[in-house]
Amino acid sequence: MTNMKTTVNIVWHDGLKGNGSLKADFLDTKVAIPAAFGGSGNGSSPKELLIASATACYTSVLVSMTESRELPVTEVTVNSEGFLSDDELKIIHHPYIVLSEGVTEKQIEAANRLFAAADKGCTVGNLLKKADVKIEIQGKVSIK
Repeated sequence: MTNMKTTVNIVWHDGLKGNGSLKADFLDTKVAIPAAFGGSGNGSSPKELLIASATACYTSVLVSMTESRELPVTEVTVNSEGFLSDDELKIIHHPYIVLSEGVTEKQIEAANRLFAAADKGCTVGNLLKKADVKIEIQGKVSIK
């Protein structure tokens, strides 16, 4: 694996009820403590950012794999859900691959196999799994 450095900066204002401005090379968003924990809720929560990171990683690996297999993909969508309890964090990715008309059964099967392969290839997801985060994949392939 290639070594990579990422720099993220947060400037926070107004204490618990305030929010922060999070910036990285290509990310600029507000972060806040959720209202349920006494914060303002006026920004993304750490849990939301964690799930977004896992979703972005999974999606980029999935897209890369569809390209390398030269599948006729017209769209890739991934919706993810995060469930947090006292003793577990679970993420469910719902990837959806749309293939163009005229695809072969072999191409459809290849697309379906990529759901699990992308999960195995996602660095962020693999790090989360080492921390006992449960990640499930519930994918679907359709033809346009």
